[in-house]
Amino acid sequence: MANERVIMGIDPGTTIMGYGILIAEGKEIRLETMGVVKLQSYADHYLKLKRIFERTLSLIETYKPDELAIEAPFFGNNVQSMLKLGRAQGVAMAACLYRDIPIFEYSPKSIKMSITGNGNATKEQVANFLKSMFKIQEMPKYADATDGLAAAVCHFYQKSLPSGGKNYKGWGDFVDKNKDRIV
Repeated sequence: MANERVIMGIDPGTTIMGYGILIAEGKEIRLETMGVVKLQSYADHYLKLKRIFERTLSLIETYKPDELAIEAPFFGNNVQSMLKLGRAQGVAMAACLYRDIPIFEYSPKSIKMSITGNGNATKEQVANFLKSMFKIQEMPKYADATDGLAAAVCHFYQKSLPSGGKNYKGWGDFVDKNKDRIV
């Protein structure tokens, strides 16, 4: 279908990388799949990066995404962890660039805000919103999968706003001005 687009969301990680694939048609979205890439068994950091690249390419070949939404690394106190996370993100991005897929980066706070209306929401709150939104019967074992899905949903919302869109003062204001969009 001409207006159909596939959005891949990734929550980068060096222990577990989460991903979610959405199909967007107009103002509607449906969950295609979500999951994780487990990297704990790789002792060498460079082998983990290779696996992230290979698995991201495999997801691209299988689902043919039109866009990538990826969670930006958050600033923490551990510089080594930040460096490793940034590398993991970069490798996933490189796989998408290799296939000419546009990349959109979102902060963890903006992803949480777009899903729950609260930028400080917990992973569990985000997962519960997604469970309800997509009527997911069995939640994945790892929250990284729903985090990847959340990045894709955030991107859908960001790119589906009408041009010259309205400004909202919070979730309540959005609900009040968009009663027709609430199910």
